[in-house]
Amino acid sequence: MIEDIQYLTFEISDEFFGLGILHIKEIIEFESVTHVPMMPEYIPGVINLRGNVVPVLDLNLRLYKKPTITGRKSCIIITEIQLENESMDVGLLVDAVNEVVDIPETKIEPPPNFGSKIRLDFIKGMGKVDEKFVILLNIHHLLNLDEMNLVHESAKNS
Repeated sequence: MIEDIQYLTFEISDEFFGLGILHIKEIIEFESVTHVPMMPEYIPGVINLRGNVVPVLDLNLRLYKKPTITGRKSCIIITEIQLENESMDVGLLVDAVNEVVDIPETKIEPPPNFGSKIRLDFIKGMGKVDEKFVILLNIHHLLNLDEMNLVHESAKNS
């Protein structure tokens, strides 16, 4: 039996994306980020989340090479990734968060080989929801672990 998998759906540049809810810790309103020198361009800065330094990755910049223009619907999705023997929280800046949807494996197709403006290794698949496609992201490829290790080290040293 194939089980439904739940995805949080959100918008970036008027396109719909999804991320498995098992990777998501919480969603917070976007307020501001503190700039940290020497970070990759797509990491505009860090936030203080209950005393922890959390790097924020601008998904618009990471996927489309253009910065997010923040508005009242802008959110930061807090995700957790594994770095060697420890976990690290990373915030993902998105234009708007929509809803959690169930997408059965039978409704997920492989990423297209052409026509995408996004690197194919960032895409886990294309989920079909109500006759629309949702781009399902591969969190491990999107968050380059070597770069995240550098971010983690600089956050610990600041």
